[in-house]
Amino acid sequence: MKQINYTTAEDAVKIIKSGHRVHLSSVAVTPHKLIKAMVERGRAGEIYGVKIQHIHIEGSIEYADPEFEGIFDSEQFFVGGNLRKQTQAGYADYIPVFLSETQKLIRDGYLKVNVAMVMVSPPDKHGFVSLGTSVDATLAAIECADKVIALVNPNVPRTWGDAMIPVSLIDLFVEDDSPIYAHSIDPLSEIEIAIGKNVATLVDDGACLQMGIGGIPNAVLAQLGNHKDLGVHTEMFSDGILPLVEKGVVTGRKKNFDKGKMVASFLMGSRALYEFVDDNPMVAMMDVAHTNNVAVIRKLDQVTAINAALAIDLTGQVCADSIGIKHYSGVGGQIDFIRGAGYSKNGKPIIAMPSVTEKGLSKISPTLIEGSGVVSTRANIHWVVTEQGVVNLYGKTMQERAKLLISIAHPNHREMLDQAAFERFGSHYRFVAKEFNK
Repeated sequence: MKQINYTTAEDAVKIIKSGHRVHLSSVAVTPHKLIKAMVERGRAGEIYGVKIQHIHIEGSIEYADPEFEGIFDSEQFFVGGNLRKQTQAGYADYIPVFLSETQKLIRDGYLKVNVAMVMVSPPDKHGFVSLGTSVDATLAAIECADKVIALVNPNVPRTWGDAMIPVSLIDLFVEDDSPIYAHSIDPLSEIEIAIGKNVATLVDDGACLQMGIGGIPNAVLAQLGNHKDLGVHTEMFSDGILPLVEKGVVTGRKKNFDKGKMVASFLMGSRALYEFVDDNPMVAMMDVAHTNNVAVIRKLDQVTAINAALAIDLTGQVCADSIGIKHYSGVGGQIDFIRGAGYSKNGKPIIAMPSVTEKGLSKISPTLIEGSGVVSTRANIHWVVTEQGVVNLYGKTMQERAKLLISIAHPNHREMLDQAAFERFGSHYRFVAKEFNK
């Protein structure tokens, strides 16, 4: 086993030079102690033009504040709430990329990583540490970086799969005992519960689930207590899955491979979630090149992929990353799983969302707001679910799609949407609408 000599965060970040690209581990294991030390070097004028690369990170972030313009350049694969304002103002930036290909950008040399700053569990007797809750593209960064700095934190759960790496891959070690980020679970709203019930009607026994974090995924999972032999192959999961594991609903017995394993690439949730995955052989934390690879997903039967949207137009174009020209999140893994589930035997790609925004505006619209990004094209879309109902657009014409989507729009907006469809498609649309109403 490699001899480990610990240093301070301040000394460790001295390896960062002006013009370097620094990759950060993500979500719950964001290496804040190292970030703070790096920011202080920037504030002191010791470095400039440093590119900071990451997927989604949690907590307060300084380096994208206006005072650090020209010193640090944020290059995000996904825009979280803590950097949304800075991104929309231009002080941080976004790299459009499928989550499955974030690691490819690193491994194929498109984004040269000079320094990777990560957080890991303490080394075991065999000389291995665990990346804990985030393997995603972090493993690729560790493998490809010139230098790797690791915060060694006993609060990082010891997870298996690709998360286990030898200490020989790490150059500098810094001790840290700060709690890792924990996400509280909010009560479900009536609309989320209604959406959850509608989505649950599409989930068959033996299905292999992909879901994210938030009210709608948790609402769906809360309705699956009587299902049997569900599997999990997803980019991430959170606390909502735990009751189903405890009840024996999630077993993974029907999976074509990774049988009996809950497969994910990153996690975010409560401390109970982190305790569940700690040293749990049922959980396999894998490289995003595995979890989000369409060629891998399609080999699993009955993949039921549940993804969200900001808006959808009457032809089925889905916007999930921006509101007009204002960037809101990212492409993420939506296309990876929409396509993978679409190819899967008896798979079901699902877009689930409320029918209206918090301000009462329709999320089903005649056209997307100008400047909005189309994350999933109309050709990708199958099932669409709101609290108003469930429709399947796959194989439907443009006019049929419009009528179906209007049927699950909020009643307050259906007349407007119907008139917009008539103006778009002409008089024949009224005939299609009449046929649907028979």
